[in-house]
Amino acid sequence: MARVPVLGRLYWGEYMALLGAISVLLLEGVIRLLTMCMPDILIDWFYETSRCIFHHSHYALLAPRTPETEARADHVEAIRSAVNFERLCAIHGYVAEDHIVRTSDGYFLCLHRLCTKRGQRRARPGVRTGKPVVYLHHGLLMNSEVWVCLTDEQRSIPFVLVEMGYDVWFGNNRGNKYSKKNMTLSPNTNSFGTSRYDLGMTDIPETLEYILQLTKPTSGRLSYIGFSQGSAQAFAALSVHPQLNDKISVFIAIAPAFSPKGLASKLVDALMKSSPNFLFLFFGRKCILPSTVMWQSILYPPIFVQTIDTALVFLFSWYSRNISQEQKLAAYAHLYSFASVKSVVHWFQIMRTGVFQMYDDDAHSFYSKNFYHPVRVSCLSISRMIKPLIGDSVPQPQHHYTHRSPLRRFDSLVDIDAMLGQLPDHTIPKPVDVDVIPKVVEALEQYQSPEDGRKRASRWH
Repeated sequence: MARVPVLGRLYWGEYMALLGAISVLLLEGVIRLLTMCMPDILIDWFYETSRCIFHHSHYALLAPRTPETEARADHVEAIRSAVNFERLCAIHGYVAEDHIVRTSDGYFLCLHRLCTKRGQRRARPGVRTGKPVVYLHHGLLMNSEVWVCLTDEQRSIPFVLVEMGYDVWFGNNRGNKYSKKNMTLSPNTNSFGTSRYDLGMTDIPETLEYILQLTKPTSGRLSYIGFSQGSAQAFAALSVHPQLNDKISVFIAIAPAFSPKGLASKLVDALMKSSPNFLFLFFGRKCILPSTVMWQSILYPPIFVQTIDTALVFLFSWYSRNISQEQKLAAYAHLYSFASVKSVVHWFQIMRTGVFQMYDDDAHSFYSKNFYHPVRVSCLSISRMIKPLIGDSVPQPQHHYTHRSPLRRFDSLVDIDAMLGQLPDHTIPKPVDVDVIPKVVEALEQYQSPEDGRKRASRWH
């Protein structure tokens, strides 16, 4: 198929899709402008009308209203409307600390810390506790709130670990809700955007160094838990910074993003992979999905949940069957945060090549790949124990899985076989059918001192 003469490097089909995307963006802009011009009383009327229509159409599905269901609904609404990480923790009875890491390239990253049990307060925040340290990092288009926005604290990994005696830390990627500050750059400039590899090159090593310097654990190490892209950032950091391996006890990768297969929608997948320029034309070069905040503010929460669910099924074939409706109502308001478009472009470059590699700055260079090729990130040099936790469709027999053992692949986005083929032999994947917390606790306890391990294991059981 010939390219459009003069106009650029896209195909005719891409220009048609781009025209449709621009129409959607224009429609969204009109809605946003009208929303800004409307008086609050009119916006409230539309909101209440949509609420009444929704409840009328779902009347048969609604549970009878009792004091118990009313209390539960109030709890869900408190989590949904919580404005920040500290408030989410306070709802469950925990007190969080805030810390700031200044990176070598001028970004200010916000870290959160939970090191006291439920209902306890620290007289001197910011000091070492002598407890084993665990670091958690979120996924793409997320922030630290994803770990603590659950309706039941027993299902929250950090809350369980705090009660077991761990000193738990949370990271945030540059550019998201908690880390939008830079010494010289504004978030509104194109230069502010970074790739996924940049996040692993600088942010992860310097964040972990800050935590270790402050906590000074006896072993000199911490445990790393990454979700999705949070795992990919650790893969990159441990590969490029060999000395970082000596500072990590175990690396637990939950639903690790390493070599994604692509999107469920073949048309969208083909367009996104074909040209990074298409992504930049559609989303700009700054932050992706800024309109999510607007839609979240004007849509009745159950309608917003249905909108997100529909998009997830269309793009990724994610049906979220294991997540209750009340959990979605509480959490969807906290899952999505600003992220760099360049980071998303980087993932589609990896999808297109099938290789875990650095960002391709010259994706449209006229030079042949015989003269230029982005460097592949080799993870075979990672010396720390890697424990990928991979979604499973049905409960599996309880036996030991090794790196080469057959494993039910049930991740609709990540190519598990491609990932395992590029990781060192001491990688031990574990299937997760229902609850990920016991697998996380098992991996952490295995790499603690025997005495501490027995104490925390007894509290868990």
